Amino acid sequence: MAGRIYAIANQKGGVGKTTTAVNLAACLAEAGERALVIDLDPQANATSGLGERGNGTSSYDLLDGAPLHDLVKRTRFENLDLVPATPELAGAVVELARRDDGERFLAEALARAGESYAFVFVDCPPSLGPLTVNALAASDSVLVPVQAEYYALEGVSQLLRSIELVRARLNPRLTLAGVILTMVDGRTRLAADVGAELRRHFGALVFEAAVPRSIRIAEAPSHGLPVIAYDPRSSGAAAYWKVALELVERERGREAA
Repeated sequence: MAGRIYAIANQKGGVGKTTTAVNLAACLAEAGERALVIDLDPQANATSGLGERGNGTSSYDLLDGAPLHDLVKRTRFENLDLVPATPELAGAVVELARRDDGERFLAEALARAGESYAFVFVDCPPSLGPLTVNALAASDSVLVPVQAEYYALEGVSQLLRSIELVRARLNPRLTLAGVILTMVDGRTRLAADVGAELRRHFGALVFEAAVPRSIRIAEAPSHGLPVIAYDPRSSGAAAYWKVALELVERERGREAA
């Protein structure tokens, strides 16, 4: 399978974007695929979630024209690399907005990333600003984590309009790879209702696998670990393995079509 770049995006915060990026990459790396996480969020949670610190070069330099191979850091996990973030990345928002070609920098930097990595995950900030637009312009597909709550549909609809604009203006190859339900509390009627509503609107784009609300998932980042390393037998780890396998199956189906 050819290397593919995914933006993990949702303008709502706290829906599991970073957790999804880190754990999907970790699952695929453990399965033997070369994976790369690009932390494009000034909060740098994907960086710390992989046990790293953004105390040198970062994704800010990627947007400033530095070659990708100069910025990649090996993580402690085999097959899994990282381009870390630092808080200074927030300054890039202002700089990119001032430049006429500011929406295309990441696309140029990642043009050959698929030659080295089977899976590249870009962890976007919780907004639809210049950093997220850069990620969408650089990616083949978008994965949208959605918390199982009533405002979910409103957020997804807004993001889909942005995806259409980016497809029309900057990146005609961009597709929606799918919607992933996160923080699902299976004991509540709300979670079932939200899942049913999402499937009514988006059909097969909603992943069958869903991620439960889990204390182990919440604890793992404080240890600098994906949940699949922190507690491999937890329900959260099992859920992310299922999501990763479903992503691979969807990609195989796309290539066969």
